[in-house]
Amino acid sequence: MAKNGEPVEYQVGTRTVRVSSPSKVYFPDSGITKRHVVEYYIAVAEPLLRAIGERPTTLKRFPDGVTGEFFYAKRVPKGAPDWVQRVQIAFPSGRTAEEVCPTEPAVLAWAANLGTFDFHPWPVRRPDVDHPDELRIDIDPPDSAGYDDAVVVAAAVRDVLTDAGLTGYPKTSGGRGIHVLVRIRPEWDFIDVRHAVIALGREVERRVPGKATIAWWKEERDGRVFLDYNQAARDRTVASSWSVRGTPKATVSTPLTWEQLPEVHPDDFDVTTVPGWLAEHGDPHADMDARPFGIETLLEWYARDEREHGLGEMPYPPDYPKMPGEPKRVQPSKARDDT
Repeated sequence: MAKNGEPVEYQVGTRTVRVSSPSKVYFPDSGITKRHVVEYYIAVAEPLLRAIGERPTTLKRFPDGVTGEFFYAKRVPKGAPDWVQRVQIAFPSGRTAEEVCPTEPAVLAWAANLGTFDFHPWPVRRPDVDHPDELRIDIDPPDSAGYDDAVVVAAAVRDVLTDAGLTGYPKTSGGRGIHVLVRIRPEWDFIDVRHAVIALGREVERRVPGKATIAWWKEERDGRVFLDYNQAARDRTVASSWSVRGTPKATVSTPLTWEQLPEVHPDDFDVTTVPGWLAEHGDPHADMDARPFGIETLLEWYARDEREHGLGEMPYPPDYPKMPGEPKRVQPSKARDDT
């Protein structure tokens, strides 16, 4: 008998998906195996496809489980079945790649067999990969803070979104953080959408200055929760709703209602508990596509802050080419006065 079990086959829709080494332990603390992860993704396939279907999707793969090395597969793996569809995207460098474009449940099981834990979709869909249809707010507490601090900041995010005429849909990140998603019309490019997130973050910072910050440099955050505006930049992604995370507990990034957000803890949601939670509560993001919004108000705020307060462009990630209007990409304590 094979060390990690003989291969098994699953009938997923019209496809047969072969899973090798099904008994291979992926999460030693809980004994969760590859088979458990595959079966989890089959169980949540409907809402997960609603979240990532038709989107260029990076696969975060852990071939040796959570205790091993991981990597981001930004190109369709060699040997992928011909029914695994693909879409071409362009990186900030100008290089291009063909990424996986999930269109059916079997793709999820196939990816899980390759050791995929997280699905990292772009905020665009295949018909137009240059204009996001999803605005994402990444609420990231520092090591000195926790989920409760993220909940406080998320409440401020909700208020600011309301004032901008937008509706946000929250989810746990699978760690201490929270992601808030907003469906928008694909009428703006990545630069505009990133500016919208910056404007929103600045307004949140004004309302809860002791709790939230959009300061890019850690030395300026003073232990506050970071609103990571650069997750709105091209080629930056967050783990999707229903994604398994590479944590010892096999936590899952789980969609919630605003009312549920302060009543739960991220550790409540893992590979073993989420299918039951979904069956009981349904998908709180199911109607997200029903009404896409515009970001005109947020862009007006960005222009106002630039005009009235001198607050313009913010630093991009270090691997980006120099962007128009960007300030010096150096942390303040290392910046030299050239005057």
